[in-house]
Amino acid sequence: SIHRILPMQTAMQEFRAGGWSPQVTDSQSWLQLDLRDRMEVTAIATQGRYGSSDWVSGYLLLFSDTGQAWKQYRQEDGVGRFVGNVNADSVVHHRLSHSIRSRFLRFAPLDWNPSGWVGLRVEVYGCVYKSDVADFDGRSSLLYRFNQKSMSTVKDVISLRFKSHQAEGVLLHGEGQRGDYITLELHRGRLALYLNLGEFVTPGSGRVAVTLGSLLDDQHWHSVLIERFNKQVNLTVDTHTQHFRTKGEGDSLEVDYELSFGGIPLPGKPGTFLRKNFHGCIENLYYNGINIIDLAKRRKPQIYSVGNVTFSCSEPQLVSTTFLSSSSSFLSLPATQSASAGFAVHFQFRTWNPDGLLLSTQLALEPQRLELQISNSRLRLTHHTSAQQKEEVSTGEATRVQSVTGCPSLNILGCENPTLAFQGCMRLISINSQPMDLNQVKQGRLGNYKELQFDTCGIHDRCLPNFCEHGGQCSQSWNTFYCDCSGTGYTGATCHNSIYEASCEAYRLTGSSSGFFSVDPDGSGPLGPTQVYCNMTEDKVWTVVTHNSTDPVRVQGSTLQKPYVMKFNYSASPEQLMALVAGSEQCQQEVMYGCRKSRLFNTRDGTPLSWWVDQGGERRTYWGGFLPGVQQCSCSLEENCMDMNYFCNCDADTDSRANDTGVLSYKEHLPVSEIVIGDTNRTGSEALYRIGPLRCYGDKSVWNAASFYQESSYLHFPTLQAELSADISFYFKTSVPSGVFLENLGLKHFIRLELSSPSVVTFSFDVGNGPVVLAVKSHVPLNDRQWHYLRAERSVKEASLHVDQLPLRFLEAPSDRHLRLRLNSQLFVGGTAARQRGFLGCIRTLTINSVTFNLEERAKMTPGVSVGCPGHCSGSSSLCHNRGRCIEKNSGYVCDCSQSAYRGPSCMEEVSVSFDRESSVTYTFQEPFSVMQNRSSKASSDYRESGRARENIAFSFMTTQSPAMLLTVSTFSQQYIAVILAHNVPCLLFTGVDAVDDEVMRAGSKGFIGCLSSVQFNHMAPLKAVLLNRGSSLVTVQGHLEESNCGTLADLTVLHSQSAIINYNMSEVVFPSKCVLLNFFY
Repeated sequence: SIHRILPMQTAMQEFRAGGWSPQVTDSQSWLQLDLRDRMEVTAIATQGRYGSSDWVSGYLLLFSDTGQAWKQYRQEDGVGRFVGNVNADSVVHHRLSHSIRSRFLRFAPLDWNPSGWVGLRVEVYGCVYKSDVADFDGRSSLLYRFNQKSMSTVKDVISLRFKSHQAEGVLLHGEGQRGDYITLELHRGRLALYLNLGEFVTPGSGRVAVTLGSLLDDQHWHSVLIERFNKQVNLTVDTHTQHFRTKGEGDSLEVDYELSFGGIPLPGKPGTFLRKNFHGCIENLYYNGINIIDLAKRRKPQIYSVGNVTFSCSEPQLVSTTFLSSSSSFLSLPATQSASAGFAVHFQFRTWNPDGLLLSTQLALEPQRLELQISNSRLRLTHHTSAQQKEEVSTGEATRVQSVTGCPSLNILGCENPTLAFQGCMRLISINSQPMDLNQVKQGRLGNYKELQFDTCGIHDRCLPNFCEHGGQCSQSWNTFYCDCSGTGYTGATCHNSIYEASCEAYRLTGSSSGFFSVDPDGSGPLGPTQVYCNMTEDKVWTVVTHNSTDPVRVQGSTLQKPYVMKFNYSASPEQLMALVAGSEQCQQEVMYGCRKSRLFNTRDGTPLSWWVDQGGERRTYWGGFLPGVQQCSCSLEENCMDMNYFCNCDADTDSRANDTGVLSYKEHLPVSEIVIGDTNRTGSEALYRIGPLRCYGDKSVWNAASFYQESSYLHFPTLQAELSADISFYFKTSVPSGVFLENLGLKHFIRLELSSPSVVTFSFDVGNGPVVLAVKSHVPLNDRQWHYLRAERSVKEASLHVDQLPLRFLEAPSDRHLRLRLNSQLFVGGTAARQRGFLGCIRTLTINSVTFNLEERAKMTPGVSVGCPGHCSGSSSLCHNRGRCIEKNSGYVCDCSQSAYRGPSCMEEVSVSFDRESSVTYTFQEPFSVMQNRSSKASSDYRESGRARENIAFSFMTTQSPAMLLTVSTFSQQYIAVILAHNVPCLLFTGVDAVDDEVMRAGSKGFIGCLSSVQFNHMAPLKAVLLNRGSSLVTVQGHLEESNCGTLADLTVLHSQSAIINYNMSEVVFPSKCVLLNFFY
């Protein structure tokens, strides 16, 4: 039962009227408690010094079994700091997320009342802790022998606690003759579990381990739990658990004769071991409910002891010192003279930093000096023989220096870090074979120091757990961690954000045209990207996913008992396919099925003879074009089956070929994962099928929108699940100066996004470290009734806010602080729980952690909120390009490219045609034809003088010919415009009403060989009309014309843009080879 181990007053060791308070001159003070025996501590409480202004507002908690080597207690998020008191009287309680089993506790104040001093009363809660302990000296082990020859189990539970100062050693081993084995061992300070259930391991192939934990050789207790059921295994080390599935053919673990603990003894050779033995202590060792150490202590016959195993834990005096600062920490020690007149130093260290000065000393022969440092994760010893000369020796692997290692012997006078300081831990320092007593250093009786923490190694593995997502590689320094996202398809501080769009529709909005794209259907979710083909037509954007069998397949010789089966492997995984289909508005898949004497259904009883399998593995017996659940084909629905007595053409069972081709369009069943054909075994019987690719269009999330027109209205959703990371994105448009976009509250935590002023968007949150606020200010108002994009992200590494194309605002998260965002209320969108400062306007495409929220569904049942948002076109100026016209639709928009020389969903695809010397295109302008035909020459003159007519011409070209005629425009009044490529200039233009210029005649005689692209004359597109309306009376084609992609190629090579305004009295203008929006006046 939990009870008070030490009440508030009896916990004091040093009193100043009503509590503990150190001397004012003691800047590194602590309060240490001796609980007299190992206890299990579950909670602590603190209070200030009675009747004073002395209290502690923040402190660290350390624990130790011996009172010599200490370890800092870290809470669930790895936070070491405890929040203390705000006055001298109130009591602050902390329930420990995981209990402490120790004898000694130490409270180390960090902050206190700035108007007073350190004052502390403490209370500790817990219970008595009992354990069975065994001590292994590195040459011993315990063998647990079975009652029979072998032990076969389908379920195992193994638990133990251990502590050691050695980084290597076997804790547990067992193996069987059929190849089963289980080994648990320390390797480089991590715990490795090797487990195999009957799989044959070829010699030299090696065993694959599951590793967990880090820095486990710190001479402190660590708990281990192995749980196995069949092939499913859970490995837990301290608070971290890894789930995995073991290899092997069987489900049981078969171990012969015995299990060994502490080492692997070699049969027949007592005292000889196959691997390095464990050196340290193990307690509470249980194998499937059997207390192994208790049996050993009672000398039970099942236990055989090898070597010297004792049942009390020896405590080696390995006291560490932590160098806290990378700029100012140092330790200076005197060097004693050795008998050989030389100098030698020995120490062990560990750090995460790749660089740092380990020691520096002045040699007896001045100015010689020795330096040992870590440089790029290598040890480098430098002997400075003079101010200008030095000798260097490097050793070590170019990896993170993280294991305890030795240092080469060298002369030393002191160990001081004046510049590039070492940040990490050191222990076992000796100079000339004389151990240095760090207690004397701490008490000021030996050497000198700065920014050190004695009696503990404060190193902390920031890559455990690994916060890098999507396979990102974690690396770290002393203070923080880094994620390498190379090759993952993701980016960001924790590899959270996909570098790919979520759909083809999203690629269209970026201005892309048809082609192959990588899409990530769940964005920052667990699914990776997959490649699809995006077919961007004028009215729809199709996502096309292919599979492994797109050619027609002929089937013969199959029966219902031995059917033909084909499984389809798509270019996307089943999970990715489900996400693609779920996010699309509509999907379809063509099934071409031809037959001859091959039925789909048994005409007597309706038993299916052939069928297909949907994405969920369910058998489906309806065929292309018909509805789910009915065993019929499309001809039955259209009432045109070749024999109306049957519901499918193939069921007529004739010798002639029949066809039941159709389109499957019930998207919840798509794609087709398998087809089974069972009636092609009769004479002359055969089937011919082809399953087309999966084709989907639309993105349900892109235009999912809601309009808020009451300040007190909001949409509510379940609590946001975003403890460690959250990415929030949406579009908004409004005319009001401020309003809350969304808010979610916890007891003390919160997250909020709001328009705080007409030009400022604010992202704020609190994860327990105090409120954090990021703001982006726009140079133009954001309440302009136009769509604006907003994306906010918060992770354990940083927070960021992005609005439109404005500079990104980001803020790094503080180290060693709280990480988890704990929320418990509903998520409010468009308002707050207090119904104040609500948002008025439109929000669409709200996506949080790549889950799109269905605003429209919630809006249907919410007062003050309506479904959708009118004015898609008016809310954005960049949806349709190149004179394309935006047309409103119920959910989105389409681009009308009829008056553009371009085509495609956004009017951005160039229309290009290749010409040879004999080919040309003549386009007759329909609208001005009759008017110009009836004009007199005087009328034409008046028309020319009365105003300045303006013609807009734009086109691109590619050619190697010069001179060349590119384009001419002529009227019935003998006016003309000619664009030519001359000898010495890239492009010349002529206008006039008189005789045709010689340069124009010369260019016209040569014609044009090359490519013209996206020709625009005012609102007309002649080349586009040629390709789309070949039979039109307005278009005359001479010679051979061929559509080309040269316009796209030109944009990727050497063509550039230029514009010019041509007045009527100018005879020519020079412009480069891409003539864009030339304006002519006459």
